[in-house]
Amino acid sequence: MDNINLDGGHLSLEQLNAIFRTIPQEMDVLDENDRIVWSSMNKNRLFKRTKKDIGKTVFEVHPGHSQRHVKEVLNQMHAGNRKNISIMITKDEQPINISFYSLHNEDGKYIGCIEVTQAVKNLQVKGSKLRNILNVLKKH
Repeated sequence: MDNINLDGGHLSLEQLNAIFRTIPQEMDVLDENDRIVWSSMNKNRLFKRTKKDIGKTVFEVHPGHSQRHVKEVLNQMHAGNRKNISIMITKDEQPINISFYSLHNEDGKYIGCIEVTQAVKNLQVKGSKLRNILNVLKKH
């Protein structure tokens, strides 16, 4: 199987797909025209995506109430006025972190954005040392 050379090493396509099926974060990559070019298709997704969503604009897959905010952030990224933003929302009574990161090529040109979404209810600040020890000892 051919390896894909990346900054920092190389991975096979099988390994890359396994990574994105496994990690609990969901990701959507937008091109410079705000079209979805890739989505992680793991079972942990909070906001479902299908292969039919590839090629749609990000506004076609976001709910109407959030489109204005998403458009504002992306406009700022296009203009070079914002590199990232992280927001907290609540969905089905669970806290969700959504982060947008501006993507640039080596010449600094804007080439798109990655949106990373993760449920954060189980990530805690108080008591995290004991929680970490218990999680290491816990059999899954």
